[in-house]
Amino acid sequence: MSSKTLKLILSLVISAFSFVRITMAGDPDILTDFIVPQGVNNVDGNFFTYTGFRALVPGSQPAPTGFKIIKATMAEFPALNGQSVSYAALQFPGGTVNPPHTHPRSAELLLVAQGSLQVGFVDTTNKLFTQKLQEGDMFVFPKGLVHFQYNDDPKTTALAISAFGSASAGTVSIPSTLFNTSIDDNVLALSFKTTVATIQSLKKAFAS
Repeated sequence: MSSKTLKLILSLVISAFSFVRITMAGDPDILTDFIVPQGVNNVDGNFFTYTGFRALVPGSQPAPTGFKIIKATMAEFPALNGQSVSYAALQFPGGTVNPPHTHPRSAELLLVAQGSLQVGFVDTTNKLFTQKLQEGDMFVFPKGLVHFQYNDDPKTTALAISAFGSASAGTVSIPSTLFNTSIDDNVLALSFKTTVATIQSLKKAFAS
């Protein structure tokens, strides 16, 4: 076997393994057109309709005073089960933030529909990528990486729509995970190079 042929075979094997890994990284394929939850017998157009975003229509509800998210995952919209897609609407009153978090099962593609947002993510080399987005701009947060969004305009509310390549992308909030769970205070104090008293103070803030 020639060296050129061997290199070609190795390239094909590596490509095949890469393709398998990419395929396995998403939601599992389904063997039917769609998945109907147990106990649901009569499926019509209502099953495939989600009305939760009607809350975004001006005047339909009081304006939020803090950061608010409306999700359209398979938990809220069962027809998404098996379809590998979901959405979220994010409302940012002036000066509010969506704290650093990750989505373990999907990348996030964010579109600014109103106002402006400061966004960013940190890669696995601890490099920060940031951008100031205006209305109509899009930004992608790679799968599994820590990212945030912040409305630094104190007077204008921002609205963004996020699309995910999973019916259940999952969200791991970094502050809440660290300071609103039962991780040992000594572990956190050593990890953040601070005192147990400081950690306990942070935990009290998140518990309230």
